[in-house]
Amino acid sequence: MKIGKKILVVDDSSLMRDLAKSTLKQLKLNNVTEAEDGVEALAELKKEKYDLILSDLYMPNMDGLELLKAVRSDRDLKNIPFIIMTINKKKESLKEALEAGLNDYLIKPVTTNDLSKKLNKVFE
Repeated sequence: MKIGKKILVVDDSSLMRDLAKSTLKQLKLNNVTEAEDGVEALAELKKEKYDLILSDLYMPNMDGLELLKAVRSDRDLKNIPFIIMTINKKKESLKEALEAGLNDYLIKPVTTNDLSKKLNKVFE
């Protein structure tokens, strides 16, 4: 996995963002930016180029599904790999996201091993 990857972590919980950053750091991925919701994430995506979006599914203002749809409908952003993190283990809740172009998903709490596997799959 290339270490210089720029990753946007989107979650309304600062604790979850910190956990995601810590897990990414264990994988030697230190170029991480945070956003509290989809609105903040979209603004960030317009400013900088990212190699991956790692987003919570349930957030206020704009949730992960709405963010995914906004990213996939923007010609400058549509090819950015998108992984959703969720506490919901029901695959049906992710059906719409998968149909909208989600690359993959992780069930919280996210382990280093699980994240590593998903990143290798997305970046191969």
